[in-house]
Amino acid sequence: VVSTVSILGDMIKNIGGENIDLTTLVGPNGDAHVYETKPSDAKALSGANVVFINGLGFEGWINRLVKSSGYKGKIITATKGVNKLEVGGEIDPHAWQDLSNGRIYINNIKNALLEADPKNATIYLKNFKEYDAKLISMDATTRGLFKKIPTEKRIVVTSHDAFLYFGRSYGIDFRSPVGVTTESEPSAGELAALITEMREDNIRALFAENISDPRLIKQLAREVNASIGGTLYSDALSDKGEPASSYLKMFNHNVNELVSVLSK
Repeated sequence: VVSTVSILGDMIKNIGGENIDLTTLVGPNGDAHVYETKPSDAKALSGANVVFINGLGFEGWINRLVKSSGYKGKIITATKGVNKLEVGGEIDPHAWQDLSNGRIYINNIKNALLEADPKNATIYLKNFKEYDAKLISMDATTRGLFKKIPTEKRIVVTSHDAFLYFGRSYGIDFRSPVGVTTESEPSAGELAALITEMREDNIRALFAENISDPRLIKQLAREVNASIGGTLYSDALSDKGEPASSYLKMFNHNVNELVSVLSK
């Protein structure tokens, strides 16, 4: 099995367990927006039974890689069926930032593994049910935590627009100097407009991201005399031993970081 990115790979591993041999192309702390494929990636695809992608334009390089690898098998789009968000005419690919979407991801993964390897169906179904229950529980807990924070205090600035699904689902107003991809850069006018917004709305919750250069967020913090709340994990998991080495740990870490700052 091949997964394009680490968050998706962790979901697959939770359902497939020891019955799959998983290769993840963009590893921990990697930025899939600007990823450059390697010969080993094409080799991994050429030997795969199933390939999972996030879709929604997240892996702009995937079609070229599939073509160069000669892979002829199934490509499973894990986001099939999610309620998509559009930002400035672009589809936001970061659908995993809403746990109800995470449940759609793992259902698509489960169905694909059942089809590819029916002899281990019982194991995949058991793993899916256990994992799905954890996502349901964390979703309920997350909603409860943010409901305690007044709406007017739930405004956050991050490095790029990676948390809009999170914001829609849990009632947080996320703003950013950069759009849904880290490939874009803000103009001087866009930065100035955001700084004006931050001053007018008294926004003090700023967060860097694990995949992004923190200089832009540091500049914004200086402009409005605010401190940076910490690191949020947006597009990739952390390495093992760091706080976001799985999808659930990532989500829990981000929630705790946000609640800690917004509650003050």
